[in-house]
Amino acid sequence: MTTTRFAPSPTGYIHVGNLRTALMNYLIARKAGGTFILRIDDTDPERSKEEYVDAIKQDMEWLGLHWDRVERQSDRLDRYAEAADKLREMGRFYEAFETPTELDLKRKKQLNMGKPPVYDRAALALSDAEKESLRAERGTGVWRFKLDHERIEWNDGILGDISIDAASVSDPVLIRGDGQVLYTIASVVDDTEMGVTDVVRGSDHVTNTATQIQIISALGGTCPRFAHHSLLTGPQGEALSKRLGTLALRDLREQGVQPMALLSLMARLGSSDPVELRSDMAELIEGFDVARFGAAPTKFDVQDLFPLTAKHLQSLPLADVSEAVADAGVPAELAEPFWAMARENITTLGDLIGWWELCRDGAEPLIADEDRDFIAEAMRLLPEGQLGGESWGTWTAAVKEATGRKGKGLFMPLRKALTGMERGPEMATLLPLLQVIRARG
Repeated sequence: MTTTRFAPSPTGYIHVGNLRTALMNYLIARKAGGTFILRIDDTDPERSKEEYVDAIKQDMEWLGLHWDRVERQSDRLDRYAEAADKLREMGRFYEAFETPTELDLKRKKQLNMGKPPVYDRAALALSDAEKESLRAERGTGVWRFKLDHERIEWNDGILGDISIDAASVSDPVLIRGDGQVLYTIASVVDDTEMGVTDVVRGSDHVTNTATQIQIISALGGTCPRFAHHSLLTGPQGEALSKRLGTLALRDLREQGVQPMALLSLMARLGSSDPVELRSDMAELIEGFDVARFGAAPTKFDVQDLFPLTAKHLQSLPLADVSEAVADAGVPAELAEPFWAMARENITTLGDLIGWWELCRDGAEPLIADEDRDFIAEAMRLLPEGQLGGESWGTWTAAVKEATGRKGKGLFMPLRKALTGMERGPEMATLLPLLQVIRARG
C-alpha cells in the first residue's frame, strides 16, 4: 500500500514552500488510496513548540489536507537509540570531537588544495585513550555515519537518474554532542518502520537522500521511491528564503486567500500542466502526476492567488459564504440579493464589507457640472414603492424619455451619482440594495 508523509518541524509556521511538499505527498497517497501520515519532527526540544504543532494542524485542516494518523518523533527516541546502537555494532557509527572552528579550517584547507570540502575522518584514527581525553576536555562528541565510498544511485521521480559519489560527501552527523537526534537518522528509522513507500521533498535534500539510502541499507530497510521537486523563487527568480516569513499560510489566510485557490496553484506550479482553478480536492487528486513536474526553479508570485480566489468565490452559493456575509453586517433578509450583487465584484470575502457600507450608507456622489440638472431630474423620476430587479430598467427608460439621453450618457452619470464609481456591479442588482434609495421609495 502507498504510504507518504509530511514531516514539518514545529519551530515556526508552515509557508508555501512547506505546503508544496505536503500537498504532493498528500495527493500521491490519496490518488493511490493509501495512507498519509503527519509526522511532527520535534526532536529539537529547544526550538520545538506546542503552539506550532497546533498551528500546523490548523493550517492543514484549513486546506483540507486531512491526515490518517499523527506521529511525533519525540515519542520515538528509543527507536532511534536502538538504530544508533545497531550502527555502532556494525562499525558504521563513530564519535568525532572537532570543534566548529577546527572543521572550518579543515574545509578551507581542502578548498585551497582543490579538494572537495568533506570531513577527513580523522576521528577514526583516535585511540580509546585519546577519545577519553577529548571527552574530558570537550564533552561528548558528535556521532557520524561512515559512508561506503561508492556511487549512490536512484531513479528520481522528478529529476530522473541520480548518481552521487559518496566520497564527495562528508560522513553525516546523526547525533549531536548534546544527544539530540538529527533528522537524517530519525527520518530513516521512521520511514522504514512506518512503511513509507514514497518520499517527495525539495531538491535541496538530494545529497541528504544519498546518505539516507546508505543508512536505510545498513539498517536492513527498503528504500522508498524518492522525488525531489524544484525550489520556489520569487516572480523575478529571486530567492524566497528571506520572504518565506511573509508567505506563511496563516498570513495568506488573513489576506483572504481561499484554500482551493492556493491548492489549485500549488498542485500545478512547476509542472507541464496549466494552472487552472479546480472545484474540489477530488479534481486535484485525479489530475495529479508527480512525473509531470520539472527540475528548473519554479517562480511563485503571491499575486497569482488573488484572481484564482476571486474566480473561486464567484462559483460559491450563498450557503458557503453566509457567515462572511453576516459578518459584513448584511441583514439576513438581504443576504441572497446582496451576494448575487457582490460575488462578481470581490477579490476576497473581506471586500464584502465595503460593498455593504456602500449599500447601507450610500456614497459621495460623482456628478459633473453638466450633469447636475440631469441627475436632479432623474431622481425625481425614481419609481415609488419597493424597488426590485426591474426597477433600474423602468427608471432608466423613464429618464431616457424625459431627458433624451441614451447609452453611456444616460447610464454612466447615474452610476457615478449613486455609487461614486465609474464601474462596479450591475445596477439592476445594486439599486434595490441601496438603503437611502429604498427609504425614498
